[in-house]
Amino acid sequence: MNALTVTLGTIGATLSLLCWASFIGGVRDIVRAIMIGQPAPDRWRPFFPRFKQMVIEFLAHTRMAKFRTVGWAHWLVMIGFMGGAILWFEAYGQTFDPAFHWPIIGNWAIYHLWDEILGIGTVLGIGTLIVIRQLNHPRLPERLSRFSGSKFGPAYVIELIVLIEGLGMIFVKAGKIAAYGHANPATDFFTMQVAKLLPANTTMVALFAFVKLMSGMAFLYLVGRNITWGVAWHRFSAFFNIYFKREDDGSVALGAAKPMMSKGQPVDMETADPDNDTFGAGRIEDFSWKGWLDFTTCTECGRCQSQCPAWNTGKPLSPKLLIMSLRDHGNAKAPYLLAGGRKDMGGDEVGLVDADGKPNEAALAKISDAAKAEAERPLVGDLEANGIIDPEVLWSCTTCGACVEQCPVDIEHVDHIIDMRRYQVLIESEFPSELAGLFKNLENKGNPWGQNAKDRLNWINEVDFQIPVFGQDADSFDGYDYLFWVGCAGAYEDRAKKTTKAVAELLATAGVKFMVLGAEETCTGDSARRAGNEFLFQQLAAQNIETLNSVFEGVEDKKKKIVVTCAHCFNALNNEYPQVGGSYEVVHHTQLLNRLVRQKQLIPVASVSQNVTYHDPCYLGRHNKVYNAPRELMEASGSTLVEMPRHGERSMCCGAGGARMWMEEQLGKRINVDRVDEGLNTLAANPGSTPGKIATGCPFCRVMLNDGVTAAQEKGAGEGVEVVDVAQLMLDAIDRVDAAKLTENLTVVQQPKAPVVEEVAEPEPEPEVETPAAAKAAPAGGGLAMKGPAKAPGGGLGMKGPAKAPGGGGLAMKGPAKAPGGGLGMKGAAKAPGAKAESPAAEAESTPEAPAAPVKGLAMKGPGKKPGGLGMKGAAKAPGAKATPTPAAESAPAAESSAAESTAEAPAPKPVKGLGMKGAAKAPGAKAPGAKAPGAKAPAPAAPASAEPATAETSAAPESAAAEPVSQPTETKPTVPAKGLAMKSGFKRPGAKAPGAPAAAPAAPAESAPAPATEPAAESTAAETASAETASETEQPANGNGSPAAAPPAAKPGGLGFKSGAKAPGRKN
Repeated sequence: MNALTVTLGTIGATLSLLCWASFIGGVRDIVRAIMIGQPAPDRWRPFFPRFKQMVIEFLAHTRMAKFRTVGWAHWLVMIGFMGGAILWFEAYGQTFDPAFHWPIIGNWAIYHLWDEILGIGTVLGIGTLIVIRQLNHPRLPERLSRFSGSKFGPAYVIELIVLIEGLGMIFVKAGKIAAYGHANPATDFFTMQVAKLLPANTTMVALFAFVKLMSGMAFLYLVGRNITWGVAWHRFSAFFNIYFKREDDGSVALGAAKPMMSKGQPVDMETADPDNDTFGAGRIEDFSWKGWLDFTTCTECGRCQSQCPAWNTGKPLSPKLLIMSLRDHGNAKAPYLLAGGRKDMGGDEVGLVDADGKPNEAALAKISDAAKAEAERPLVGDLEANGIIDPEVLWSCTTCGACVEQCPVDIEHVDHIIDMRRYQVLIESEFPSELAGLFKNLENKGNPWGQNAKDRLNWINEVDFQIPVFGQDADSFDGYDYLFWVGCAGAYEDRAKKTTKAVAELLATAGVKFMVLGAEETCTGDSARRAGNEFLFQQLAAQNIETLNSVFEGVEDKKKKIVVTCAHCFNALNNEYPQVGGSYEVVHHTQLLNRLVRQKQLIPVASVSQNVTYHDPCYLGRHNKVYNAPRELMEASGSTLVEMPRHGERSMCCGAGGARMWMEEQLGKRINVDRVDEGLNTLAANPGSTPGKIATGCPFCRVMLNDGVTAAQEKGAGEGVEVVDVAQLMLDAIDRVDAAKLTENLTVVQQPKAPVVEEVAEPEPEPEVETPAAAKAAPAGGGLAMKGPAKAPGGGLGMKGPAKAPGGGGLAMKGPAKAPGGGLGMKGAAKAPGAKAESPAAEAESTPEAPAAPVKGLAMKGPGKKPGGLGMKGAAKAPGAKATPTPAAESAPAAESSAAESTAEAPAPKPVKGLGMKGAAKAPGAKAPGAKAPGAKAPAPAAPASAEPATAETSAAPESAAAEPVSQPTETKPTVPAKGLAMKSGFKRPGAKAPGAPAAAPAAPAESAPAPATEPAAESTAAETASAETASETEQPANGNGSPAAAPPAAKPGGLGFKSGAKAPGRKN
């Protein structure tokens, strides 16, 4: 120790106070900024699994190991930084006394070896990373570099500091060996060689220690003053970001989209209040604190950018630049937010206000002009609006998950993008115009193409064996192994229907007993959710869950099995429906078929013998980690698999995800074309005797790839190449079975369920209601004027069975009395409201007139069953969605005059304001046609059977002679203004019309004439909830388990447009 070393030590200690103060101030600012975010209480527990995952990712470097060279180099730098801290603090003493070392451990051989390895490893690691950064520098061409857009200044500073730190470890130790000797070849094997080049000078050791100390102090000072230097701060925040990751099992934030949260709780759109709840992210403060932690942790490494299909095809979206923009904006706006500033959706100051509600100028004056200017910027807006995120950036995302999969610090890019889309759709109504048609079709028809629900069964007519349909061929799931979820594409899209038919034949060949839902199936809502329309997703999901629960009624959870061919349906049913109450065993068809091959239930006998390259669907691969099953299935078929350069978890997206299937690509190269080019080049590099094939396992991917191949073939490339599903390859490899055998394999003999007998011998008498004189003269079973224990709307219409006993003014059914509350749409019970039936004229004429009671919604009296779910067999029909009627061979003719008049007099509901949103909540896209006015009267057909029956809603049966529909969907203006999501007054249930069932000929011949194209009388009763586009078809949901159905009662609107008193769509009472 001498005067120079004491001086160096004093300077180092003094400067360290300033540097530590800067660093601690930076930590404080970051923590305060992160705490601005919304609560996220689900991120803290369970502790041990989360902590274990954090340790594994840190020590084993599991997220970086996949990057080959970068992985090991980064691990060396990380260990050098963390483990070298003890050596860095030792430099405090070495600046004063060159011979200083830590007591006790300083003389241990293991400590000397640790010092040796850390020094060498740090220099070697950071040197490698410096070279890699320069080799990938975004000079030319810019888009090929993952570092394009990253801040190089901070990166160079941090790399230099780390390099000096590593060299400091080596030279301090080598200087001590040169000055004092005592080298050990086992622990000082490298530094002892360096020591030979140095003079034996103790002051030199103090200088080396001072440089080492000051490099660390420079790091503390600079990062403390620059809290947006993610390349530096991730060294600390990454530990927390890994611990607080979305999935506590260690997987990345893919699969299910994060539920829309408000104040730390999932938002239920039935009860949400736009005045108090947050719908997505419209401002930086709407993100959760975990979102802010994500922004802080971004290292700007560009791994996400290098894999992004949008960025790689010339779109403006870079996941890295998006996160960086949110980080910079959040930190710039933080002083304003921390001071209490807040603006409403109109841009007016509501946070810093005085007693009169006016902006508090004194408080605002204390905030920097830069922070106030940042607070004025919209989160999403174009260049003219000075927005943070350009709309083209936001809507270019395909939600493929490549960014999330590649991110080494577990940033959840896709969740943040979906949250911003939610706000744009639900509140701002700002989204690509193509999505307006998508939303309308999903809402009105229950599928993206806007096709009729009855057409979901068309593909069955294209196969030569019988496929059981729930509600038609089977009343329950008893005896079946799987429910085959066909999906919208699989039912409507011609190319996807080939997959559907192939899977159906393979399952039947293997003896797997399955059924389909047919017209009862509705879109799972995947595209709606990815497009930000959370409201529509929840409606569709609730409807499907209620339908599925009716199918699996009484079935053990482990036997609620669904097989799907669409990767998007697979992801929604398997991962997202449990969020809203629907848990099932869901399997992709490639998984099930591969299992059947392994179990020898499917035996390939003929080799396909072709080169086939496989495209991994994003929602099957990255989102659900299904990579091996399709490839094993292809191998079993005899195909020769040739992999594209980008495959597996690094597979290139086809461009259909994130609702991009329904949007046009206006910028850059089309993603599907880029992917097909890669596939064609792969096949061309591996020529075979015949043109190869591109296989996939998702109908959306198939459509996109097929379009890409078509475009390539128009230019003369890819001649003879075909896009197929993996199931088609397997179908070509097996011995085909005749149709009779396939039908036999799918046949299930179900035991009839014992009828539920209820005591109805002495029902409670119902008070008679006086009716207007005009509402009379209905035949037996007539209209709504039934006496007895259970009044159901439309009671007595279309009842199955022999002729009714004359004179019974109510439900005079032949045989023992039925249990009260027979419901709608059941065999032996009242037909759905508005459905007309035919029956012998003699019976109608022998029945005395019965007075009609006034209609009160669906207010059934006595033990009558409450309306069931929407759009389900055995439950209340989805408003506006047509249901499948049962044959009306022996029913009496419907006389609807009394029903029509009493229905027309039903009071109109109070106006519904769209989603119930207030303020700036707009309708997303074009407004949907309004429903029929509740008070509108419908013409009543003549009651006698000899008259021409008015069967305006009867549709042709699939097996019977085709008949033209008697009326077309009508469109009228809505009775009340639509706001928010432009849903119609009363919020019609999303879903499509179900097909009509055959109406058998009446027992007694009667001349029939075409019915007038008018709305049925009973439909005006449900005008509040029925869609104005609903076609006139027979409405009679038939439930296999015998539960009655009824339309929802009319009531005042509540919640987000759902009617109070009526159960919400898809929910059980």
